Amino acid sequence: MGIFKFIETEIEGLYVIETKIFGDNRGYFMETYNEKDFKKAGLNISFVQDNQSKSKKGVLRGLHFQYKYPQGKLVRVTKGEVFDVAVDIRKNSKTFSKWYGVILSEENKRQFYIPQGFAHGFLVLSDEAEFVYKCTDFYHPEDEGGILWNDLDIGIHWPLNRGDEIILSEKDKKWKTLKEMKLYF
Repeated sequence: MGIFKFIETEIEGLYVIETKIFGDNRGYFMETYNEKDFKKAGLNISFVQDNQSKSKKGVLRGLHFQYKYPQGKLVRVTKGEVFDVAVDIRKNSKTFSKWYGVILSEENKRQFYIPQGFAHGFLVLSDEAEFVYKCTDFYHPEDEGGILWNDLDIGIHWPLNRGDEIILSEKDKKWKTLKEMKLYF
């Protein structure tokens, strides 16, 4: 096995990525991206922007996308734990409106590759989480779109318990359902 293990999901283009961890009594080392290995796996991508966020338990960010400047994202968690979700919004895809979710944490060190044409969001499960992602295009605030996080037609099974508080931005509270949107992908 090489450094990376690329796990295909049931939605074309989405990958959960595991890497070898080299650890000893000092700590650990891991590669999080290697252009050569990603190309060998069929992921011929180039990143232009890195982002990081910090959120507290119950924060739900998403489901976000960009219309004219769609971004592919390689995401991971460096502190805490999140439930990360991608929704296929490629109009001509056989899996249009289907979602896939994965737990990302500082312990499992998994990454999730989400190509262009997907809405993306995550829910913080730990007391605090730091979330890091590489993007294939620049962020254009005027181009941002989103889908309501609890769209019944998509039916994401967020790992929530009765009484859990969801903390949304004002922007994320106002998104429409997928059926109400006009998509260009």
